[in-house]
Amino acid sequence: MPETIACVDGRDLSLTQGSGIATYGRNLLTTLSRMGVGTQVLYGPPTPVSPDPLINEIALANPDKTAGRPTALKRFVRTTRARWGLPAVPVRPGQVIWPRDGAAPPATDSYWASQDVFRTAHRAFVKTGRLTDIRFRPDSDIPRPDVCHWTAIMPLHGRDALNLYTMHDLIPLRLPQLSLSNKEHYLAICRAIADRADHIIVGSDSAKTDIVEMIGVSPDRITNTYHAVQLPPGHMERSDDEIAREIEGAFGLPWKGYFLHYGTIEPRKNLGRTVEAYLASGVTTPLVIAGGDGWLFEPETALLDQVRAGEGAAGGRITKLKYLPAGLLASLVRGAKALLFPSLYEGFGLPVLEAMSMGTAVLTSTAGSLPEVAGGAAILVDPYDVNSIRKGILALDQDDDLRDAMVERGSAQALLFSPEAYEARLTDLYTRLGLRLAPTARV
Repeated sequence: MPETIACVDGRDLSLTQGSGIATYGRNLLTTLSRMGVGTQVLYGPPTPVSPDPLINEIALANPDKTAGRPTALKRFVRTTRARWGLPAVPVRPGQVIWPRDGAAPPATDSYWASQDVFRTAHRAFVKTGRLTDIRFRPDSDIPRPDVCHWTAIMPLHGRDALNLYTMHDLIPLRLPQLSLSNKEHYLAICRAIADRADHIIVGSDSAKTDIVEMIGVSPDRITNTYHAVQLPPGHMERSDDEIAREIEGAFGLPWKGYFLHYGTIEPRKNLGRTVEAYLASGVTTPLVIAGGDGWLFEPETALLDQVRAGEGAAGGRITKLKYLPAGLLASLVRGAKALLFPSLYEGFGLPVLEAMSMGTAVLTSTAGSLPEVAGGAAILVDPYDVNSIRKGILALDQDDDLRDAMVERGSAQALLFSPEAYEARLTDLYTRLGLRLAPTARV
């Protein structure tokens, strides 16, 4: 048995269409396993935990969506009980065949289940202003975790464990106009985490600076591990010709013959100005937009919808796609002439790293962590200046040498964020915190 067991929250891992935090959580679990750390995942199924372990695993693999709205009395009872902590029961995987797309089972040794734990903890925090403790109830096969690793800002704390919190960014506080969250509630959770965390993890120096300045956390309690990109297995072993045939067959798009913007459509991703700059550039290279609608998406898609609804040629050059399987999205990224990602702010900016890893040129912004991640290997633009974005699009469209140089620099820059580099940074942190790794772990 590993000397250290880490439990990672499964809030986003259960989402059928994934998220950036889900990608982070899966990468974290994979990396911890390579380090020789035992891994567990805490889920919050909507249904009550059963004495039958088979029923519990079924509830994790296929949550009953009709059970997601308990009565007001049941919500009150759960919230009240949270004051004294919520129990988590062990669930050993292996009897149920989980879905292989979307919310596929993470690479982990065992699970914990605690009914509706994530929503209940938020309701309890509103009432008490305190983090909800999780009481792990181990059995003979599944031990209590030594470390609880929370992959986002959430009001939870593992009892009798070291608690690490990943704070990806403080965007609701830094750019409050770009989200619908309750800012006072969000700030209170951040401060409560800062008070109780054993350590805070970030994905960029930019995010670390924000936390130090806005929350008042001492810099020595924060470690920047950066992130790593995990491409779909075997994707980079496929030839360019094979990828070209796939995107031609699926979308009618030529290899390296289109621009790409992807991610959930919300104000922070800056799609509205990206479309405006693309139209103003006059380029004939098509633009592909891939991503589902997020909060406050309507202003971001207003111009796009008008252009696509018209009869002009410009609308015919823009394709909008929604959710795509990871493999098909990776092919779309790899086959693009360039990624257009002039976000208003990011705590890291995973699409930039994904594109550079796959040999695609990148246009991104001067905001937040993006210059830090791009490292001189991308065209940087002012995300609020449509003309600046327009000039960047023109340069990437017309200058083959510039684009080739960005691809070459991007491939070198991406190595700084390889899985091996991420593992080394996480290993260093765990060692500094006094956690024991298996002798076979690679350092």
